[in-house]
Amino acid sequence: MSKKPYYITTAIAYTSGKPHIGNTYEIVLADAIARFKRKEGYDVRFQTGTDEHGQKIELKAAEAGISPKEFVDNTAGEIKRIWDLMNTSYDKFIRTTDEDHEKQVQKIFKKLYDKGDIYKGHYEGMYCTPCESFFTESQLVDGKCPDCGRPCQPAKEEAYFFRMSKYADRLIQYINDNPDFIQPESRKNEMMNNFLLPGLQDLCVSRTSFSWGIPVDFDPKHVVYVWLDALTNYITGLGYDCDGESGELFKKYWPADLQIVGKDIIRFHGIYWPIFLMALGLPTPKKLYAHGFLMMKDGKMSTSKGNVVYPEMLVERYGLDATRYFLLKEFPYGQDAIFTPEDFVNKYNFDLCNDLGNLLNRTIGMVNKYFGGNVPNYKGRINDVDADLEEIVASKISEYENNMEDLHFSNAIEAIWGIISRANKYIDETAPWTLAKQEETEKLESVMSHLVETLRIVAILIKPAMTETSNKILSQLGINEEASKEYDTIKEFGKTTSDLKVIEKGEPIFLRLDANEEIEYIKNKMKE
Repeated sequence: MSKKPYYITTAIAYTSGKPHIGNTYEIVLADAIARFKRKEGYDVRFQTGTDEHGQKIELKAAEAGISPKEFVDNTAGEIKRIWDLMNTSYDKFIRTTDEDHEKQVQKIFKKLYDKGDIYKGHYEGMYCTPCESFFTESQLVDGKCPDCGRPCQPAKEEAYFFRMSKYADRLIQYINDNPDFIQPESRKNEMMNNFLLPGLQDLCVSRTSFSWGIPVDFDPKHVVYVWLDALTNYITGLGYDCDGESGELFKKYWPADLQIVGKDIIRFHGIYWPIFLMALGLPTPKKLYAHGFLMMKDGKMSTSKGNVVYPEMLVERYGLDATRYFLLKEFPYGQDAIFTPEDFVNKYNFDLCNDLGNLLNRTIGMVNKYFGGNVPNYKGRINDVDADLEEIVASKISEYENNMEDLHFSNAIEAIWGIISRANKYIDETAPWTLAKQEETEKLESVMSHLVETLRIVAILIKPAMTETSNKILSQLGINEEASKEYDTIKEFGKTTSDLKVIEKGEPIFLRLDANEEIEYIKNKMKE
């Protein structure tokens, strides 16, 4: 039986600078979902990449004394290095300077022009260079860009425009018919109430005041507006061809099942993108999810404030999985999260070291002490405590799956830790040391088999979020057969192979940190 396709994307990272830990959240989140969907049996296609055109890039390259292409080559390489450092399992890393992408953008622009959806005119308004966006005076907030808060400059130039108003009613109807299209609901309401219902203005889709972009092939003094260029990556990366010669990947995976973006660009993805697709006669993505920002106590991360945290610092010092865990656990659904050195260190010590690490160490230690390292075979529920543990595990698995499907990722992680917490309590309730002393062998065997099985289930559940830790747990438990690592084995206790033998001495998967020392370390690194 063929696997059902599942296409997930991130927004492509803008190549204006090095990504910090907040920028990294999106790729880690998408990776965790992609891994989860693969575990569920889907044929997953996961795409990410870089957005490389625009005036901001042209200016930064000039400041650096190099060509725009050299500038974006360097920056795109750095972004890809960090995505790889975070062990993200993308299938395609697209760059908007890729030749096949650029050619297709030109063809798309011409097709929309020939349809009458794009026309030539003049634009006069306020322009935000970092956002590559025009605004009217009334759209500004305190005279500044409504998206990023930076100053805007008056601009007037010849430009091509897209007839947004032509498709506005159709998009409104689509959103009403598909209430889960934009998530969370607050973002959907924002798009409807602030932009769609008041009436869409036609969108500027070309520029003449700079040259670093994809030329309009029939009018080469114009370059394609960066958002029309960037947004189409989601289909060009699948081999879309607007002449009707699209490749098999496009036919298989489009429309996207889930597109993940930051809340600052949901307007482009929730309004412009589906309208572009409608104009091309293509289906819209099934779901758009807009996440919040990783903030500091004093606001956004900024080098001028000395509060920037880069992912490689955390990974090198505390490990990949501790960094991934923090990011996935910290963000409430659709909301901003706060990074503090104190929170990071505390979550490492309490959640990872105390809760998970100690559970594994205690279990392996007891299996070695009482059974010479040989894991007793599972014999079912022999008492109410066993039954309660199994029922809690089953309940938390269901909770985890529901939260993953509903995009409540922090709650999904919380569900896993609910299992870990219950297993630690189970040790205290059953008191294996007392059972050993009283020679209640059957009960002791049941406790050990239940603990090992619970840890196996935990290892499989955390795999999408904590790839290395999952493997370490399974290895220490002596679970080497791939069949015992499959996701579909967690729904019922006792699915491990028999004759398991744990390692002779448990190796801590997380070493307890000196809190004061590490907090100070992170604070100093933030100032560098």
